[in-house]
Amino acid sequence: MPIARLPAINLYYERAGSGPPLLFISGTGGDLRNKPNVFDGPLAKGFDLLAYDQRGLGQSDKPDVAYSMADYADDAAALMAEQGWDEALVVGVSFGGMVAQELALRHPGRVKRLVLACTSPGGAGGASFPFHEIEHLKGEARARYLIPISDTRRNDAWARANPDPYALFVAMGSADPFADEPGHAMGAHRQLEARAAHDAWDRLPKIACPVMIAAGRYDGIALPATQEKMAARIPGAKLQFFEGGHLFMIQDRTAAPAMAAFLTAA
Repeated sequence: MPIARLPAINLYYERAGSGPPLLFISGTGGDLRNKPNVFDGPLAKGFDLLAYDQRGLGQSDKPDVAYSMADYADDAAALMAEQGWDEALVVGVSFGGMVAQELALRHPGRVKRLVLACTSPGGAGGASFPFHEIEHLKGEARARYLIPISDTRRNDAWARANPDPYALFVAMGSADPFADEPGHAMGAHRQLEARAAHDAWDRLPKIACPVMIAAGRYDGIALPATQEKMAARIPGAKLQFFEGGHLFMIQDRTAAPAMAAFLTAA
């Protein structure tokens, strides 16, 4: 099992493919054991792809202490160094986009080009949906609550008209195969605490690398208006909307190629 033994923490990671180095930073609750994952998608083609379980999640260490967004960014930078990468292309998705903002701000020399996908800057720029406020919801109750938020087209009328797809989304959203593992609930809680405190808004103008902001038109978690604010705040940022909600990367087949084209642009 590939474990990066870093100065502050041990992180489980996977690496595959060939091409320019690309660090992928996953979202809330990300666990590489859940399939399909980024290695099963289009970004796995054409890049030397590195992804990992963030602290508190999956097969990485789960220290029972407060986590900060700075901790997550420093973990990413330390993993890159351990892999022998001075710099890399970076894709941060949802919570991972928050980490990626901190990475670009705290370790600017390590980020060559950056894609921020379905994420938010926090502060005056707007926060993503407050998952810490619904931490008490579990299983089907949580899935049913989030379906119309993840994609605002999937309201009650849609659910009644599409019972089979709705049932599938409920089943998928309810699944948590590793819920009973030691430290699982605590690590997830620590991540939500850090997420709630994320605020990079005032520092966004300091991001110096080329940035693409990729977003879903119907995302109720990372709101479209927030994406527009973030794009205006980061110098030279490119904003592109796709047909989908928070999961637009799998809903719109043009999303991953557009992201890859941005990352490999001269």
